[in-house]
Amino acid sequence: MDQCWFHVDVNSAFLSWTAVWKQEVLGESRDLRKIPAVIGGSREERRGIVLASSLPAKAMGISTGEVLWSARKKCADLTVEPPDYKLYVRCSQALIKILKDYSPIVEQYSIDEAFVHMTGTKSLMGSPVATALEMKNRIKKELGFTVNIGIGPNRILAKMASGMKKPDQCHTMFLEEIQEKMWPMPVKKLFFVGSQTEKKLEKLGIHTIGQLACSSREMLGKYLKKQGETIWDYANGIDSPPFLKEAPVQRGYGNSMTSWKDIDSLEEAWNYILSLAETIGSRLRNDHVKIRTVSVSVVDFQFLSKSRQGTLAEPSDSTMEIAQKAFLLLEEIWTWRPVRQLGISTFHAVREEYCQINLFHKEEDEKRKAMEKCVDSLRKKYGEDIIMRARYVNSQVPHMGGGLDKEKRQGVTGGDYSSASCSHFS
Repeated sequence: MDQCWFHVDVNSAFLSWTAVWKQEVLGESRDLRKIPAVIGGSREERRGIVLASSLPAKAMGISTGEVLWSARKKCADLTVEPPDYKLYVRCSQALIKILKDYSPIVEQYSIDEAFVHMTGTKSLMGSPVATALEMKNRIKKELGFTVNIGIGPNRILAKMASGMKKPDQCHTMFLEEIQEKMWPMPVKKLFFVGSQTEKKLEKLGIHTIGQLACSSREMLGKYLKKQGETIWDYANGIDSPPFLKEAPVQRGYGNSMTSWKDIDSLEEAWNYILSLAETIGSRLRNDHVKIRTVSVSVVDFQFLSKSRQGTLAEPSDSTMEIAQKAFLLLEEIWTWRPVRQLGISTFHAVREEYCQINLFHKEEDEKRKAMEKCVDSLRKKYGEDIIMRARYVNSQVPHMGGGLDKEKRQGVTGGDYSSASCSHFS
């Protein structure tokens, strides 16, 4: 039986969801999607980054990831709305609920995109294109926002198809269509090809996906190692390694946090370091992995950055061990200049079963594991605020900071789906 996958991608998700909420629930007449508008952080919180933009804003050269002051230079009357992750989670859940009406196998790839396994549904629902159009139109009618749907024989081709002309479109990318539709694209459009990889490929004279597909897989493997072989497969429509099957160990886990005011002492910095480590440790234990290397980074009030990296004596998933190592590294680069952002990155993650047991600290490790297991269990069941360290009570520093906001961390991975009606997003 021929395989069939859909990749459903919400068009300008954060901005679309905010626009629908304001129109359908709050009764506003303007549509953020039809005016120069962006979703971005407030100046007060120093989160001045464009998270999503409307088509009119994009037409003026405003792009995701751009700082707000730069975006405002391009458009003086730019409308800026703050992000609302609680709303986004509810919208995402409503979307997934509709997708599950079409297939029992829905694999959420991110808050605003999902893969739907449609193999074997043709006799029940008709052609894949007709089904995708029905799905797209139903989402628009019931939820108020638009999506692109890519159709392909595997996940990689479905994802490549959904990224074609936007918004509110359905596209196919079958094996026989690869040369015509995908190969002429710039190589940077291929999934898993970032800016650094693009530069390396350009040095080899590879500028399009087609040139990549027709190059030597062996040569790419020697030049880019495993990534080279993988992107060659993708360029030729081969889903290797498969998406979302036996998810590989992340190479690293990291978080950063911008402070609400300048940090001007190591004592104050410790609160941020421990908060970041709390989130990282929780993620490590949830994924049953440990890390060996810790890196700390700072950005001062003049936007000058510094970082320092160090290695743990043995792999660990302990919040306190990560925090203490990060703090020692921070002391080495601390200049007493006011700091506005702190970050912790970790590397060389390994599965728990491959970690060597420390015989000298076994009893201490067991107590620590039992305590952290209990804390993780309570937070998973009742929410992360059910238990926190005393230093964060009545503190303006969140006890689990950095990375995804709390609503994103808790909402995407679980919970009941909202009603598939815009009026019920409240």
